[in-house]
Amino acid sequence: MSKISVFSNPFMLGFDELERMLDHASKSSGDGYPPYNIERVENSDQTGEVLRITLAVAGFCLNELDVSLEENQLTITGRQNDDASREYLHRGIAARQFKKTFVLADGMEVKGADMENGLLSVDLVRPPVRRIIRNIEIKEGN
Repeated sequence: MSKISVFSNPFMLGFDELERMLDHASKSSGDGYPPYNIERVENSDQTGEVLRITLAVAGFCLNELDVSLEENQLTITGRQNDDASREYLHRGIAARQFKKTFVLADGMEVKGADMENGLLSVDLVRPPVRRIIRNIEIKEGN
């Protein structure tokens, strides 16, 4: 049985890569840990829209977090190791690992990342959209 999607419409040409990225993003978004926000932030230099992804990473140190960008995928990972020297009578705070992947639109740039009070923030800049209109010359067959 073949897979049918909105991108199989004959008027939607060249969107194969976008469909693959959306499929990947939908599969990786199932885990709710760590909780995160995505917000629009006021931009003082007017170079485009600024979006901020904020993850609640309490208990993680800077050296246990990694933010990377590969092509259009922003990946944020956290790795904590168990401290074998501790003996727990009750353990309600587990050493966890996570990997969050966000698919970014073409042209979006990562402005920077910082961590404060257990919150990791990654700022993204979406440049203003430029509308291009051009006429295509029609040539006669012979």
